[in-house]
Amino acid sequence: MLVQDRAFKRIVEYQFTAVAVLDSDFNVEHVNSSAELLLVRSAKQIVGHSFLDLFIDPTETKDVLHTAVKEGASVSVRSGTWVLTHKEPVTLDYIVSPFMENDKLSIILEMLPADRAMKISRDEGLLDQTETSRHLVRGLAHEIKNPLGGIRGAAQLLAAELPSAELKEYTQVIIEEADRLRALVDRLLGSNQLPNFAPMNIHQALERVHALLKAEAGGRVEFYRDYDPSIPDFVGDEAQLIQVFLNICRNAWQSLVESDQAEATITLKTRTVRQFTIRQQRHRIVARIDITDNGPGIEKDLLEKIFYPMISGRAEGTGLGLSLVQQLVQLHGGLVECESIPGQTQFSVYIPLEETNV
Repeated sequence: MLVQDRAFKRIVEYQFTAVAVLDSDFNVEHVNSSAELLLVRSAKQIVGHSFLDLFIDPTETKDVLHTAVKEGASVSVRSGTWVLTHKEPVTLDYIVSPFMENDKLSIILEMLPADRAMKISRDEGLLDQTETSRHLVRGLAHEIKNPLGGIRGAAQLLAAELPSAELKEYTQVIIEEADRLRALVDRLLGSNQLPNFAPMNIHQALERVHALLKAEAGGRVEFYRDYDPSIPDFVGDEAQLIQVFLNICRNAWQSLVESDQAEATITLKTRTVRQFTIRQQRHRIVARIDITDNGPGIEKDLLEKIFYPMISGRAEGTGLGLSLVQQLVQLHGGLVECESIPGQTQFSVYIPLEETNV
């Protein structure tokens, strides 16, 4: 019996799905590592205690457990919401399966976070659409760039033939506008430079960004840093990641200034996230960098398109900054997400801490 019990626990431990085993009183007998991550509690903190103690209001989950036990059959719940005592609400699919062995009732609870699955699907769609739009814009930019060179060259030849300086002013306007459009097209095409991967420290990059923005803001914005010093060095292009964080922070700063936000703040926060999926690849550990401001927020319709080229929420914006951010983070095997409500906008940059193979 002990051998079977150990074998069962080994099988449960290697399940991707979060699994908890409860007794007939709903006390926890065993949890695997995925369940520890989902519940943000270690096995030592959970085992031997009532599973229902994890909830602020366990009524709904308690009813599901009782139903499964009473009917002696599995009960499935899709997109259920658990409000746990120690973290934000989590949306998940779960199955409660009672079973009897040697006259002992046990309950297997299988849990799969639905909110993360929905986010992965949404992020996949966003990245694919962003990539498609980027290819379209780059193709269009190439088509514009070629005739611009001809227009500029013709204007220069015409200027050489004109007899008066007054007439040459018009050709100079053509040349300057052609140069301006060419610079815009170059920005649309983006950088063709591959990342220069080398060991780097994420906090060193963020401190550089903090120093630059603090000088630019001139005291109009208060900066806060909340760093996790345990994040190890990893392989990345420090210059490109500085550009990523600088673009996000500048957008936040400009939004705060334009909205004349009282007590404007920007917070830089770092944490690690375990077992995180990016583009169908599951990473053991990633760094999460949150950049949060207390500005007016981003309109919902715009929020879904802010990483597309030429999309901007500001009258003076070109819509290229966040497109470049997504592109550079993707080169590091990472992902950028944004959540916004009035009074808080948060950009989250996820970067795998394993060696990047691009």
